[in-house]
Amino acid sequence: MRYFEARKGRIEIIPMIDIMLFLLVFFIMITLRMIPASGISTRLPTSSSAQILPKTPLVVELQSDGSLHFRDKTVSLSQLEQQLAQNDPVHTQVILAGAKTVTLQQLVAVMDACRHAGISQMGIATRAGQP
Repeated sequence: MRYFEARKGRIEIIPMIDIMLFLLVFFIMITLRMIPASGISTRLPTSSSAQILPKTPLVVELQSDGSLHFRDKTVSLSQLEQQLAQNDPVHTQVILAGAKTVTLQQLVAVMDACRHAGISQMGIATRAGQP
């Protein structure tokens, strides 16, 4: 008489987990779309020998009006030097991303601040293309 025995209902948990993971991915994708891309638009100079760097260096942005941006903040040369000195100078790489109209004097001043902080690995950001 097993046929007439009452069966207990059970909750299937695997489909519920699938739905929860789907909702998690959905909310992450929506959240990433809601966060605006931060940064300052600059027109980088072009270079025919531009290369992609293997690891992420620190980026210092030079604006044509003479202002410096480091880690999403406007800094002076002395503040930049202090912040760069807090990093390990042997393993720290700095990329100088300047607008096309930045003068050579502004670039050299930032390079001097990096050297005073003990950093010797510096590069200049460019766009790939014809100069």
